[in-house]
Parts: sequence; C-alpha cells; structure tokens
Amino acid sequence: MTTPSAFASSPSRARLLALLVAAAFFMDNLDATVIVTALPAMARSFGVEAVDLNVGITTYVLTLAVFIPASGWVAERFGHRRVFMAALLLFTLASVLCASCQALWQFVLARALQAVGGAMMVPVGRLAVLRNTEKRHLLGAIALITWPGLVAPVLGPPLGGFITSYASWHWIFLLNLPLGALALACAWRWMPASVAEADHQPFDWLGFAYCALGCAGLVHGLERVGKLPADLQGYVWLGVSAVVLWRLQRHLRKAAAPLLRLEALRTQTYAVTIGGGSLYRAMVSTAPFLLPLMFQLAFGLEPLVSGLLVLALFAGNIGMKPMTSAILKRLGFRTTLLGSIGVLAATTFACAGMTVATPLWAIVPVLVISGMARSMGFTAYHSLAFADVPAPLMTSANTLFSMTQQLAFGLGIALAVILLRAAQGILGVGSAQPTAFHLAFVAVGLLTLAAAVDVWKLPANAGAKVAGSAN
Repeated sequence: MTTPSAFASSPSRARLLALLVAAAFFMDNLDATVIVTALPAMARSFGVEAVDLNVGITTYVLTLAVFIPASGWVAERFGHRRVFMAALLLFTLASVLCASCQALWQFVLARALQAVGGAMMVPVGRLAVLRNTEKRHLLGAIALITWPGLVAPVLGPPLGGFITSYASWHWIFLLNLPLGALALACAWRWMPASVAEADHQPFDWLGFAYCALGCAGLVHGLERVGKLPADLQGYVWLGVSAVVLWRLQRHLRKAAAPLLRLEALRTQTYAVTIGGGSLYRAMVSTAPFLLPLMFQLAFGLEPLVSGLLVLALFAGNIGMKPMTSAILKRLGFRTTLLGSIGVLAATTFACAGMTVATPLWAIVPVLVISGMARSMGFTAYHSLAFADVPAPLMTSANTLFSMTQQLAFGLGIALAVILLRAAQGILGVGSAQPTAFHLAFVAVGLLTLAAAVDVWKLPANAGAKVAGSAN
C-alpha cells in the first residue's frame, strides 16, 4: 500500500489525486446549479409551483453548511480515503433517490442526504490533497481543484435545460450513477489510506446540535414565510432559529473544543467578509434562481434557451478571472469591492427593466457584465478574508468562512422566493407576470447596495499585504 510520504514524492500520483478531488468538486457544484433550469418541469411532476422547488436547493446548500464543520474531525478520526469513499457512495446513491422521487417532500429528504455526502466528499478530498502533495506541487494541485467551482456553474444551467428539453429531468441525477462508480474505483486506486488519529479532540455534539437545529429552523421558517399567504408558523420557526443560533455562539465562545472557533471575527477585514460579504454572496445567488424562472414563466422561453442565457452570466464570471489580480493590485480591496457592488446592483436594476420584447443582444451584455462583477467581488472578498488573520487562527477561520459561504448561498435563494412572493402579493399578479420579477429584482438591487456599508468602513489600505498577490 502506498504511504502518504511515498505518494507525495510522485508528482504524477499527486496530480491524479487532485484530478479525482476536482471531479468530485465538479459533481458537487454541478448538482447545486444544474436543476435551476429544470425547476418548471420538476414542479409539474410534483404538482407544485416552480418557486416551491427552492426548498430543494436551499436544503442542499444548508445541509452542506451544517456538515462541513464536522468533515475535518471525521476525516482525522476515521481516515481520509475511508471517509471520502463513503461520502462519494452516499452522494451517488442519494442521486438515484432524487431521480426516483414522486413528491416534493421526498425530493427534499433525498437532497439533504445527497448534501451530507457532498459536505464530507469535497472538504475531505481537499484535505487529502494537502496532506499528500509536496509544497512544490501544491499550487498546481489547488488550481486543479479550484477551477471546477467556476466551470460547473457555467455548464449547469444549459446542461439542465438540454437534459430537460430532450430527455427528462430525472437524468440530471441518474448521470451521477456511472460518474460516482468511476470515481469510487479511482479513489480506491489513487487515494492513499491515511491512518486514523488515536489522539484527537472529542466531537462537539452540543455545538453540532445547535448548528443543525438553528440552520434547519432558519430554512424551514423562510420556506414557510415564502408561501402565499405567509404562514404564521414560519415566523415562529424563525424566532426559534434565532434563539438557537444565539445559544450556539455563546457555546462556541465557552467550549474547550468548539465545533467552530470565532476568534478571527475580531479582525476587521475578516469580519467584513463574514458580515457584508455574506449579504453580497446571498444577493449574488438570487440571479441564477430568478432569471431562469423569469425567462421561462414570464417570457415563455424554452428551458435550453433559458439555460444558455444564464450561461452568459457565468461566462462573464470566468472571463473576469484573469484580470482580478491586476485590478486588486491597482485599486486595492476597498475601492474594488465598492465598484463591484455598484456594478452588480446596476445590472440587477437593469434586469428589472427586461421584458419579453427586450432583444437578446441587449440582455446578454447585461448578464456578462453582471457575471464579471460577481467574479471580481468573490475574488476580492475571498482574498481579503485571510489577509490579516493570524496564522494560528487560519484553520478555524477557513472553516467558518466555508460554512458562511454555503449559508449565504442557500439563504439568498430563500430570500429570492420571499421577495418574488411579496411582489406577487403587492401587485396582485401571478408568477407568470414579468412585473413580479421586476419588483423582486429592484429589492435585490437595493439589498446588494446595503452590502457596501461594511466595506465603506474599511481603511483605504485594507489588505494591502496581499493585494498584489490575490487571485
């Protein structure tokens, strides 16, 4: 059996391991976006409205957020390869369950099970790469793992539209079966079997329970509030969630070995990325949800055309990537973030002006520019997050940052549904009317601008130490 040290000395084996984890990362990210253009077709199968399917997306993302903090402890306790393969198997089997669902509640449970696998699969795989790759090969390995996070959202919407138009939405999930089987075989061959640590901290079960209950109450409450008419129980759940999350933060500050450590929040630049940065990420996640629905339900476009239009949004995301370092080096974090927030808000307001008569040559540039602003903002926030964090706090800061990223994404989708439902109620129209989407986009644009408040308070030279090397 290949030992980690022997493995690390072989750049070809280390590269194969990185490719394996990149493939798992691709599957995980693709599943988070590929169903967006399939929502109307799935809604017809389940006998619900398309916007009601948001709970399947938010459940997936929030379950990821709940289990990500536990992934490191589980990997050290049971070994990287064992946990990675178990997570991959769970993700694959849960995908088959998603395809066989006959009702919305079944789909939600299957998505939650799938997310548990995803939460363990990617972080544990990344940890295996870090532990089994020499530093001189590490930059290339991390680059391989990172790019699927950008490519998968690009391919997701058009792929989902293509599958829905020419086959059935069920195949979106069934395709994971052969991919998962191949990944399992490669994991057995390429991933070294690490030894479980005998000396490890006890798992923070109380913190995990607080985190799970608080997040579950939050998503369930928002889902109920997003219905028409709004359910009073939804507000009760939101209140319970607030109390539980308050208890969670008190527990984390006092526990000897907490699930998450909060000391990094004392660093201003890091705190901005958690506060205003989370609001920014939440608003960014509304567009890939609202746009396909507006294009299909209000404009009457086919799922494939809708997916290709959203592809322009993510194409701008990738197209901006090569320029981000130069812009950060020249303008700094504060100016770059303020500009990104301003451009993103402007393009969101432009989406509020789109109608069925708006030509494609006018829609596509708006979406491309919006994608460029998204990419610039994401890169700036991610680089700023760890600019001033002390080295001893880096691991805990990274875990908290990863969790809040997932939460922001899921809550953004839930908030998009609430805003769309509220617009329908205010205007007295259905979800097929463009005016409801227009009002929702105006609200999203205003909330995007609110993210600038935290950034405005930053000093002009914030994160200067890393501005020249951000990527």
